[in-house]
Order: sequence, then C-alpha cells, then structure tokens
Amino acid sequence: MKMNKYLVSAFGALALIAFNACSTDETVEPSATDSESQSEPAEMAGEVIVKFDPSVSDLLDERGLTQTRSGAAATRSGISSVDEVLDMLGECQLERVFPIDELHEEQTRQAGLHLWYVVRFSDKYSTEEVVDRLSMLGEVQSATPNRTIKRAYRSDRKPIPFPKELLNAPATRADGANGYVYNDALLKWEWHVINRGYQDHFVIDEEEDAEVAKAKFKVGADVNCEKAWERSTGDPSIVVAVLDEGIYWRHPDLQANMWVNEGETYGSHTDNDKNGYEGDYYGYDFINNTGIISCDASADTGHGTHVAGVIAARNNNGIGITSIAGGTAENPGVKVMSCQIFSGNSSSNTVSLARAIKYAADNGAVILQCSWGYGSGAANGYEYTAGFATQEEWETNCPLEKASLDYFVHNAGSPNGPIEGGIPIFASGNEYAPAAGFPGAADYCVSVNAIAGDFTISTFSNYGPGSNISAPGGDQDYYFDYVNVADDNQNPAYTAARGAVGCVLSTLPPQVSDGTEYGYMEGTSMACPHVSGVAALGLSYAAQLRKHFTAAEFRKLLVESVTSIDEYQTGNKSYYHYVTDLGKTYRKIIPLTQYAGKVGGLTNAEMLLAAIADESAGTSVTFPNIYVGIGAENAVKEDPARYFKQGETLTYTLKIDNTSVATGEIKDGMAVFTGLAEGATTASITASNGEVQKFNITVRKSANGSGWL
Repeated sequence: MKMNKYLVSAFGALALIAFNACSTDETVEPSATDSESQSEPAEMAGEVIVKFDPSVSDLLDERGLTQTRSGAAATRSGISSVDEVLDMLGECQLERVFPIDELHEEQTRQAGLHLWYVVRFSDKYSTEEVVDRLSMLGEVQSATPNRTIKRAYRSDRKPIPFPKELLNAPATRADGANGYVYNDALLKWEWHVINRGYQDHFVIDEEEDAEVAKAKFKVGADVNCEKAWERSTGDPSIVVAVLDEGIYWRHPDLQANMWVNEGETYGSHTDNDKNGYEGDYYGYDFINNTGIISCDASADTGHGTHVAGVIAARNNNGIGITSIAGGTAENPGVKVMSCQIFSGNSSSNTVSLARAIKYAADNGAVILQCSWGYGSGAANGYEYTAGFATQEEWETNCPLEKASLDYFVHNAGSPNGPIEGGIPIFASGNEYAPAAGFPGAADYCVSVNAIAGDFTISTFSNYGPGSNISAPGGDQDYYFDYVNVADDNQNPAYTAARGAVGCVLSTLPPQVSDGTEYGYMEGTSMACPHVSGVAALGLSYAAQLRKHFTAAEFRKLLVESVTSIDEYQTGNKSYYHYVTDLGKTYRKIIPLTQYAGKVGGLTNAEMLLAAIADESAGTSVTFPNIYVGIGAENAVKEDPARYFKQGETLTYTLKIDNTSVATGEIKDGMAVFTGLAEGATTASITASNGEVQKFNITVRKSANGSGWL
C-alpha cells in the first residue's frame, strides 16, 4: 500500500468542511470525501446549554449550584419558571459549565461565566423542544443545543512516518558548511522552518523530476527564524495551549517544554490546587474528564503532538526536529499546555471546548493553538456543508463558544507581563474556499492560510475574507508531480521521504509513526502552529525586553510584520486532486491570480521581533500592585527580575510605607509580602542599577467564605 495514502490533510473542525476554489478542470471531478466528516454537526442528545439572566444569580447560589465539575449535579434550579420546565422533563440534571477555580472565581463572575449551565434530560423530549421552552423564559438569556464537535479530517488517514533508515543519519552540523544554526538531526528536511531551496537530500534521482522539484522550493519560503533566533529562542514564561488531540508528553523532543501545573500530581483524583480539575499536571482531557493526557486511541492521528512540535520541540539537542520557539537546554523555550478536545472516536462538544478555552486562560496560556473550526460559509454545496457566513451568525448560534473566547481574549495574560489578553490562532480551513471558517474569521482571532515551499498558496487552503496571514502548511497534491511511489527500484525509505517532502515534518506519538516518533502532515492545521510559534517567539522577546502589549496591539503587529507573497500568486498551478485516494488520475489547474491580495502576508519571525524592538512599540512593564490576604499562610511572592530590563543580573531593595498594613522582604531573589490588617499602603522596589518602581499593596479578607480574594 502506498505510504502517501495515509497522509492526513488535517484541519480539525466542528464537523463542517467547505468550498472548492475556482479552477480549470482537465477531467470530470470525482468525489473522494468521507460522508461522516461532511455531515451537519450533530447535537448531543438530551443536552441543552443555558445562560441565566444575572438577576437570578443569587437564587442559583442559594440552591448550591456552584459545585465543582466532580460534584453531584442538581436536579432543580430554585427558579420557579425554570423548574416548571425541569419538572416536565422528569429525570434531569443541571450542572454549571465552568467549575469553580478558587483563584479566578471573582474574574469568572465578572465575565458572567458563572451563569452558564448544561441541562441534561432523557430522550422523552427533543433538544429543539427543550430549547424552545427554555428560550421563552425571562430568566433565561439564551438556550442552545450542546453541539457535537468532530474532526474534519478522516481518522483512517495517518501521518507518513519519517523513514527509519534516515532517522539515524548524522545530525545536522551546527555552524557548519550547511549553515544551520542547530544540530537537530532532521532540520535539513524542515523546509518550513529553514528553506534553502531544493536540497540534494530530497533524493530525487531522475534529472527531470529534480528540475521540477527545484522549481517548487524557493529560498526563504519559511517562517524566517534564523535572524530572529539571534534576538530570542523562546521563554518558558510564555505558554501556548494546544486545543487538539492530546500531546505525547513523553516525547524526547517535547517533554522538557511541556507546561507543568506544579500544584498538581499527574493523574491524581484529588483537585490539589482547587482549580476545579483533578490531576491536571500537563493540562487536561476535557473529553474523558481526566488529568491523564492520552494520544493512543486507535483513531488518534497524533495531530496534537505534531502541532506541539512545530511550536516548541527542544532545539540543538542532536535529535529530531527544530521548532520555532522551543529554545535550547541552555536557554529554555516556550511551554505547551495540552488541552485535549479530541480523543479517538469520541466526539467533543461545546461544553468541553468552552471549558478548555477558559482553563487555558486561567492557567497561564496566552496563545490558543486551534487547528479546528467550522467550515467556510462559502462552501460548495456539491461537496461540503456550508458553515456560518458572518461573524454575527456564528456568535448568535454559538454564544457559549463566543463567551469563552471573549474571556480568553480579555483575561489571559497580565497587565504587568508581555501581553494583557490572549491571542486565539486558528486554521482558516482546507476547503478550497474563498472565505475563512469561524471562529477563526472573527475579528478578535487570527486565521491562517497555508502555502507550499515556493510561496504559492496551498491548493486546498481557504483564503479571502476572515483570513489574516499565511504560513507553511505543505501541499502534497502539488508535489506529487515528481514522486514515483510505485518505483520498486527505489529504497522504500527514500520513496516515503520523497512522497512527503512537500509536507510538514514534526513530532508524533510512536504508535502512529512506526516507532520513529517523527512524521509528516499537511493542512492549514499545520500552517496554524507556525503562526502560533512565531507569536510565542515574539512574546518571548517582549518578555526579555520587559515590554507590554495589549492583545489587540500584538495581534495587529503579528499580521502586519509579514513578507508579501502576492508576487508569487501569478500564472497557473497544476496539481493532482485527491491524489492520496485516487493517485495521479485527476489533474487540475488553478489560476493563482485569484489569490492575490486575499491570502495575507507570510508570517515572518525576524520582522515581528524587529517590530517589537522598535521604541514606538508597546510600553514598559512595571512592578504589579499586590493583593494579599491576612496572615503568613496568604503570603504573596513576586519575582522583581521580571519587571526590570536585564533584571536577572540585578539585586533589589523593598520599602513598604505603612508596615502596620503589610510587611515584606526580598528572600531568595523573590519579593515576599504578608498582610497584617485590612487596608492599603504604597510601596517601592529599587534595583541595584538605581531604577525605582512604585506600587500599591492592598490587604483584604477572603470573600464569601469561598477562598478567593
């Protein structure tokens, strides 16, 4: 069986795919779609999502409905009109969507997220009936189905493993004749990270095929990291949440860069840190409600591990791949948090998705890596089911998704860190459509198109309205011209490498990579993590410079600091449509001019970091105001080095003006604050370079007996 047949053209979506771009067909178009993945997104039977009006918040609290996820769900709300409907339903349950996170409960309530509940009932009544009845009530702001979220890629298509025979080849020479900065063994195959143009190690023996190959790899059709790495290689204070299949956290190229919740024990059945989730050490599996991250179900593709590697595999360790922001052993890179929303054949749903987004914000992530989304509203009905056509339509039909994304955009990050708010980054979609899919097309998100190794738009990529930026995503149908997988005279390992050479190489779990733990995928879902990695690298540099941006400021900088690729969208592009299913039987030609001005620029790490360094960009971070409870058990620690440029090299002196309210000291490099009495006082911290920063300390008791301040 051809290795290429298992290449996943990956765009994890909520069951909707989209439209086939305008093209010149040379034969009648066949269909090679999977009927299951094209279906309308199903509703979770017997589940409705309700947002209550703020006027009934106290009634819900009195009823005791603010339990954690693991608590027993209530059967009635304490609101008479709502309970009449619940009485009609008979046996039913009412559960708060977002479990209590003691540290963030006040913030949760300010955002109104404590008002969202899921109602579960028997099949005696349809979802539509229950939605209609609840929507009529004045105490209910909205009632919508809990939608089933499915992949838009087929789980029977696995990645192409990297050839075992090449895996143990000599490591890439650092600072050698090949000019690569890092010594990672597989870097020379990662055109999407560093594109040197056609390389001899692509192993194209036939002269004619080699000439075709050379035309399809152009120097610089990559994310332009090399100069950027001279400024920053990543920073562990920057966390990227990967909403996807679980990340294989044991991977030797990933384990050092996994986000870790120090307050938890992996797989524990106790919520040690009181954030509402048990055992969430590397993140959380929101499908199976467990802190154990999995990626070994028979239908898993390794997609979450693959995107994580693009962002944050450890660099210069002599093995595996090079990532965009993974840093080195000497200078650790960014962290990836596994927010698992897909697992095997199990479907995700709106509630699980919303919980994952809020979890990411509350636990330190500032970038959402989202290789999923609804199909384009411009979908071709012949092949695909159209998604939402406008932002208003998506927000109206998916209010909980919007509310959770709003929370992330406005509450991730810190007013005293490199970014205040968060950046959700989405794949635009693989539907050949002239519009991006939602939620990525919303104006507070970043939507990513895919390009091939010669700057041309990938043949499958969405483009146009709603998309902001492009990045390498592969294009196997395009590169298949010079791949002869049926040639028995070729070494099978080299044949496989040739078959996938135009795709993205990254980390994989062993069970989907023939034990090699590396392999190839393609799609806008592969372009997406390149932009997430560049954004993470930019925020790492901002952290090093002690600069601060709002989410809107940084998002604008990200999509504008790019390489123009319109000049490459000229002439025609020929490819073999559905080549992984049909082979080289259906050749298509598309006019590239239709993409000019509609694909955004190519993400450019060097340009972004240069823009961040500009004196006019951002503001300087300052030592934060401190909020502390009374008593030593509520003491607050803060690292002053984070707020002074080159702060790691300085020493600090702390002064508190009213020591009857609070005391403080510098201990082991940390500023430690203890509240003595309710009230407020001014304070200052002085660095050994003479710089002084002033701030306020507020001491208060815990609120409502719930443990949060």
